[in-house]
Amino acid sequence: MPSAFDASNPPFDRLTQQEIGELRAALDIGYLRPGEAVLLPGQKAEHLHVIIKGLVEVRDADGTLNAVLGPKDSFDSRALVHGAAGEDFIAAEETLCYLIPRALVLGLISRNPAFAAFFYSEVSAKLDAFARASRTEGMESVLRARVGEASRGPALVIEGSASIATAAERMQEASINAAYVRDAGRIGVVTGMNLAKAVLLRQLPRETPVREVCHFDVIAVDAEDFIFEALLLMTRHDKRRVAVRAGGEFTGFLEDIHILGLVAGNSQLIPGRIDRARSVADLAGPAQDIQRQVERLHRQGVKVEQIAEITSDLNRRLFVRLFDLLAPPGIREHGCLLIMGSEGRGEQTVRTDQDNGLLLDGPVPEAELEAFRRDFSGALAGFGFPSCPGHVMVSNPLWSQPLEGLLRQLRLWVMERTPEAALNLAIFFDAVGVTGRTGLLAEARQALAQMMRGERALIARFASLVESFETPALGVLSTLMERVGVGSDAIDIKKAGIFPIVHGMRAMAMDRGIMETSTAGRIEALVEAGNFTAPFGRELLSALRVFMEYRLRAQLEAVRRGTLEHEALVTPAGLSAADRDILRDALRIVRQFRELLRNRYALAAFG
Repeated sequence: MPSAFDASNPPFDRLTQQEIGELRAALDIGYLRPGEAVLLPGQKAEHLHVIIKGLVEVRDADGTLNAVLGPKDSFDSRALVHGAAGEDFIAAEETLCYLIPRALVLGLISRNPAFAAFFYSEVSAKLDAFARASRTEGMESVLRARVGEASRGPALVIEGSASIATAAERMQEASINAAYVRDAGRIGVVTGMNLAKAVLLRQLPRETPVREVCHFDVIAVDAEDFIFEALLLMTRHDKRRVAVRAGGEFTGFLEDIHILGLVAGNSQLIPGRIDRARSVADLAGPAQDIQRQVERLHRQGVKVEQIAEITSDLNRRLFVRLFDLLAPPGIREHGCLLIMGSEGRGEQTVRTDQDNGLLLDGPVPEAELEAFRRDFSGALAGFGFPSCPGHVMVSNPLWSQPLEGLLRQLRLWVMERTPEAALNLAIFFDAVGVTGRTGLLAEARQALAQMMRGERALIARFASLVESFETPALGVLSTLMERVGVGSDAIDIKKAGIFPIVHGMRAMAMDRGIMETSTAGRIEALVEAGNFTAPFGRELLSALRVFMEYRLRAQLEAVRRGTLEHEALVTPAGLSAADRDILRDALRIVRQFRELLRNRYALAAFG
């Protein structure tokens, strides 16, 4: 039976063939009766258990069910490596397990860093180590990307009879360095270098037809071809660019710099395109590029927090340029564009809802304001930013008004003391000013902090929003559903993990008058203020990044399948055993944090 051990199951897939042989030679099999306790809190483990068949419940000392482990899941790495079990492990039914001796596991840990990562105590270190394997595949993933992901369009087509001067002007207007030339049924290509050599070296007149300086030996690839196929063509023909076709039509060019952009996530190319935009239509391409690069960066193994940082910075550039293009002089001079939600916190990856607003230092002509509200929100919708279900958008007069009006609204929300008012305060507390009179936002945030000072009951009600959603025990619903033939469960990772951490930190920051907007910044400030220990702060940030990573995977899958309503759903049955273990650790940290909040703010009073 031990010879049937699945060495492809993480973390054992990190072992060498020799190490797998050692492991299989040392394996034993154990039988657990229903109700039998395998490990109890404080007990040291002599084996690492890997479930073959059956179910094992994981419970706290008070009997709370934290998880249900099934085939290929392992336990308990903490008891094995870090001294003693922290939970009860009890067989829920007849269960068979592989038993891997403790001494062998410790030996493998000391020799194999990739395998050792599974046994790290901090979930961030564990997640990062498991992500390294995908990072090593970054270049391979680039070569396996499609040409359409990297090529630039739309294609500029110039008639062959047009002059060199005309061609140069049109290429400059389009901010491109290569164009197609159509002449007597042929298609050629002309580049900026061709034009420069024709005038400077060959000293041709500027009126010379462009057909005289272009070349008609066009090397082309299809938009659905792989990057590596395009690279082969570029190498074979000594070209720095190739033409790209889609549906039989030329759509743009693929250049070596574009392929480099894939490796770097393309983030160094997008800002220039945003800055050069002369119309709203010119921003549509960069807006789509920002979203495409999220998948590209993730495929290359870039950390989720770095993806969020890059994406947030690019989105802010996009919003600022759109504001500059659409806002009339009065709004540009007297207004401040706000972003809120995950955009404001710098934690956005795949775009979700619009969360933005406008703050003014005084009245502006109503017709101008109304036109800007409509055009700004409409343009973002056209770029693929969905409307906010709660209408937290520039188009909503509640969120785009003079400072005096906003301050009155904040006071009303403070006095209302309802969950809806608390949610609106939470949204505003994450606001960041990205352009214009940003001092207006600083004044409003300081005013809100003054209104909340000493309001312990109000802060407690604000914190009670963390109880809006449960943090489930991993595997419990799955077990129940599978037994009645309904299918496996799915966890809403945003509600179960991200929201409790984000809002809990928001509440504690508001309580202490901390003006940081990012969750990581709030955690750091609260640790410095002595609200909790540095190790627990690291664990909270680690757990948040785990949830962000798993949500990003779910979002990208939902985009691919066209099921955006599932963008936050994670199905534990679809995760590897190692990923389930990391998710279980992260959910455990959230439950600890929620208990801290319940005790600190007496949240039972709001039940």
